[in-house]
This record gives sequence, structure tokens and C-alpha cells, in this order.
Amino acid sequence: MMVIKQHSARHNKLEQRTKRRQTTDVWSNIQSSLAVASWLIFLIALVMSYYAAPDKDYGLLRYYNVEIRQFWLTPLTGYLYILLWLSALGSYLALITDKYRSRRRNDNPHYHLILLLAINLFWLVYILVKTL
Repeated sequence: MMVIKQHSARHNKLEQRTKRRQTTDVWSNIQSSLAVASWLIFLIALVMSYYAAPDKDYGLLRYYNVEIRQFWLTPLTGYLYILLWLSALGSYLALITDKYRSRRRNDNPHYHLILLLAINLFWLVYILVKTL
């Protein structure tokens, strides 16, 4: 009787361990949400940069004397700056949660978050240099 209980307890522990690995934990969901939100904010920032950046100086526009804006729009540039910081912060937090959540060496290194963080930081520096 005692052997059956021990075997049953061992089987239950093994079953719980396999269930734990099949389901996603809260930190994994948080990390995925942060990554998706960061990419969405980045896409919104791309659209906003189209409207905030100076116009392109095409020869056809000069020929027809169309006025071309040579400066960044200040209010939109401020919002763009905030969006880029939020996107960078979200990707950084997603990388941090992954660092503390992953336990194996062969876990996904999430290169897309590293790339997003680098692009955001380079773009922030570019905007600072061009608008000052």
C-alpha cells in the first residue's frame, strides 16, 4: 500500500512538472505584451515622423514654386520623441523580464527586441541632432 502511494505521489509531481512546462507563465505573457506594444508604438512613431519631418525638396516642386517646409514641426517632434522613448523602454523591459525568466542557455535571445532598442536609440539621437 505504501509503495502505491509513493508511486502515485511521484507520478503527480511528474505530471505537475509537465503541465508547468506546457503552459505559459505570467512573465512570459508580460514580456510578449511589452514586445508587441513596443513594436506598435514604433509603427505609430514611423507614421508621426512622416508628418513631423521636413518636406523633400524635389525639382518639380521648385519648378512650380510649391512652398517646401525646411524645418521639423515642433509639437509633433515632441510627441515623436515621447513615443520613441516609450518604445525603447518597453523593449528594454521586455529584455529584462526575459533575462530573469529564461533559465536555459538555448532560450530565444530575442534579437528583434535588441534591434528595436538600437533603432529607437539611434533615432532619438538623430532627432536631437537635427532639431537643435
